[in-house]
Amino acid sequence: MTATTLTGPRGLTLSDLAQVASAELRTRKLRAGLSALGIAIGVAAIVAVLGLSASSAAAVTTQISRLGTNLLTVQPGQALTGGTAKLPKTAPAMIARLPGVYQVQDTGAVSNTSAYRSPYIPALDTNGLTVEASTLGLPAVLGTSVAQGSYLNAATSHEPAAVLGSAAAQRLGIDRIWPGMRIWVGGQWFYLVGILHHATLAPGIDSAVLVGFPAAEHYLHFNGHASEIYLRAANSQVTTVYNQLAGQANPQDPAVDVSQPSDALVALADTKAAFNTLFLGLGAVALLVGAVGVANIMVISVLERRSEIGLRRALGATRGHIRTQFLSEAILLALIGGLAGVLAGAAATAIYAHTRGWATVIPPGAWVGGLGAAILIGALAGLLPAIRAARLSPTQALWTL
Repeated sequence: MTATTLTGPRGLTLSDLAQVASAELRTRKLRAGLSALGIAIGVAAIVAVLGLSASSAAAVTTQISRLGTNLLTVQPGQALTGGTAKLPKTAPAMIARLPGVYQVQDTGAVSNTSAYRSPYIPALDTNGLTVEASTLGLPAVLGTSVAQGSYLNAATSHEPAAVLGSAAAQRLGIDRIWPGMRIWVGGQWFYLVGILHHATLAPGIDSAVLVGFPAAEHYLHFNGHASEIYLRAANSQVTTVYNQLAGQANPQDPAVDVSQPSDALVALADTKAAFNTLFLGLGAVALLVGAVGVANIMVISVLERRSEIGLRRALGATRGHIRTQFLSEAILLALIGGLAGVLAGAAATAIYAHTRGWATVIPPGAWVGGLGAAILIGALAGLLPAIRAARLSPTQALWTL
């Protein structure tokens, strides 16, 4: 059975064209593989960057959906005198009265107080830990939970008891809670009752040693003023509550900073997107290097195969056939590199996403664009050598030095 209806120029079938184009690549596998490597690296970089970007964005979206965008925080701003203002002790209760606010918890920074694993640790080795007084429902408002032990309760909040943030526990070398375990806080022993999971929306809590407000006032000479208030508002009223918080927290001196922690996650995703542009540029450079490699191998191929070109022309092959043959070889070579790059990029994305606990997302535009770029580069790189081969006359081609 002959020819399919899909034919190339002047009767050259696509099946014949594929066989002719792949013959040279099968003959010189190593050279073809090395030439396709540049294309593969460039396409892999593009697919991996776009895939990781999409996977990261999906993870951030999922995280925001899980944690919610209705968490707001209130901190004292800068006073008119230039120092840091203080929130009134009544600020949390005042904020709780706002319509739409259904959860309010707060923390207070205990100044001039450090925490250590033991009293024998040098005072300068603070490990960047802070000591903060905390209300009892803080983990629920922040969207975190207890990893080990338990959180402060009505009883332990009055006693020298402490809960560690996730980073604080790591820096102190503590990974679990044992009965009677203690740390040295403010010049005295505090019993450990729990360790928190990572607080995504309040990273400052991760490096904090948390004690109850009554215990902080009694044992650590804490002044009782909240330094940060966390609240949850009804989704439909977040904007309204946001606009009212400063005046409600401190009516006499509304020097108050209000923020929405979920915005930080979005900003982080945008920052990663900026780096994606850089890596896409590196992928484009690799593709350019691959294009040079394909062009180089095609020029060498034309020089090495002058006799073949002459013989084909003598047997009736047209210039169009010769041009199409060499152009097809270049495109096929680039396509092989593109396919290898797509597979490598997808594998890299899947492996990295798995290590980070993300869902693997590879947008169709990543692999379609990668293959399209490979084909385009192959066509551009092979065009000049193909035209050069087609211009050889049978006598020129068969002439040997």
